[in-house]
Amino acid sequence: MNQQKTPIREALAQLEHNRIVPFDVPGHKRGKGSSNLREFLGKKTLSIDVNSMKPLDNLCHPVSVIKEAEQLAAEAFGAAHAFLMVGGTTSAVQAMIFYSVKRGEKIILPRNVHRSVLTALVLCGAVPVYIACKSCDKLGIEQGSSLEEVKKAISQNPDAKAILINNPTYYGICSDVAGIAEYARKRGMTVLADEAHGTHLYFAEGLPRPAIGAGADIAAVSMHKSGGSLTQSSFLLCGKNINANYMRKIINLTQTTSGSYLLLSSLDISRSNLAINGKRIFSDVLSLTEYARKEINGLGGYYAFSHELVDGEGVYDFDRTKLAINTLGTGLAGIEIYDILRDEYEIQIEFGDIANILAYISIGDNNKNIEMLIGALSEVKRRFARPEMDIMKYEYIAPIIRATPQEAFYHAQKKLPLRECAGRISAEFVMCYPPGIPIIAPGEEITSEIIEYISYAKEKGCLLTGAEDMRTDYINVLE
Repeated sequence: MNQQKTPIREALAQLEHNRIVPFDVPGHKRGKGSSNLREFLGKKTLSIDVNSMKPLDNLCHPVSVIKEAEQLAAEAFGAAHAFLMVGGTTSAVQAMIFYSVKRGEKIILPRNVHRSVLTALVLCGAVPVYIACKSCDKLGIEQGSSLEEVKKAISQNPDAKAILINNPTYYGICSDVAGIAEYARKRGMTVLADEAHGTHLYFAEGLPRPAIGAGADIAAVSMHKSGGSLTQSSFLLCGKNINANYMRKIINLTQTTSGSYLLLSSLDISRSNLAINGKRIFSDVLSLTEYARKEINGLGGYYAFSHELVDGEGVYDFDRTKLAINTLGTGLAGIEIYDILRDEYEIQIEFGDIANILAYISIGDNNKNIEMLIGALSEVKRRFARPEMDIMKYEYIAPIIRATPQEAFYHAQKKLPLRECAGRISAEFVMCYPPGIPIIAPGEEITSEIIEYISYAKEKGCLLTGAEDMRTDYINVLE
């Protein structure tokens, strides 16, 4: 196929040229109904914020330009089929889980999954079986899923229907996707991959293998993160063993019937760009990241980790485009440096947790931006560094499962002060966002360690989400 084609963009351009008189939604009528909106977003943006119509196809039942865009995307990513998703990668993750497991069926997964995975289990009633994963004590992060631990989990749960892996994690850690996929599929399991942070793996050289290429059946890919499309636009990729027509039925359970053509066209255009220029683009991204990593490690106090973590097991491979930096040597928590960079230097990084920060280097970065970041980190160390403190270092706390996420979420519950929750079963999520990995999920026992971690995260200024109480002073627990 001709990857230079952008069928959705071309159809929108034709619609503009035809100057169709709108008596349909949206009500702003190509921006004419709101001068303030038109001034803020621009006439061009509003002129293509339109509704489904015959020349533009229909996202829920594509037969023309959206169907062609799907076919182009499938070819570009090396998949049997691709779905354009306008509900973010959350909707893609949930769809692949709904496709693979039903109420009461088991799915094997690491615990450091995004909240979208566990909310999918709340909705469909499947039962999580967590892979035992090691933590990297020096960095305070969880490693990947080793093949040995996956084999153990499968042998103990031979009735599991699916397995989900992260490729890569937020921090760049990759598991042995090919080995896991081969072993799991021989045992009749569907292999799912959360590739929210792995779009670039499909187009770059010298980086870990993308999930579909390594044998996974389904992958959820955040095109808007490293691929350059608009926020909330993603792809759901399927291998040859997936029933694409049934998958569309699953997607349409929760997919909007008013798909945004701003998002759809951005997926279309960005896919074309990566298919044609991706190899060069991500070679440049990798060069920028490697340079930044070297310079930051030369500052002292910081540790921008990389491929040296690879051990062939829990860290099977590493995505070197990820600029994750451990901050403990400066005596500052990651979230403290996150706040300082934004408030003092007008630099917005992706996130800061207890021990690390992540600066997301991607398609839109350049040398000037990188030098500003390096200079700011040097200044932060000079101005704010303290002797290394007794900082809580561990991001991962192994869960004690007392009920399924669905059972706990819908169970009779009551609100208790956080400090009184030890030994109780949580009925809700608590997570730092980003990265959106739950500290506690419905059905898990709240331990004193978890209470201490939540309190510490609050003290350091982490944004805690998920709980009904917006301040996370109270937690809903099972009665």
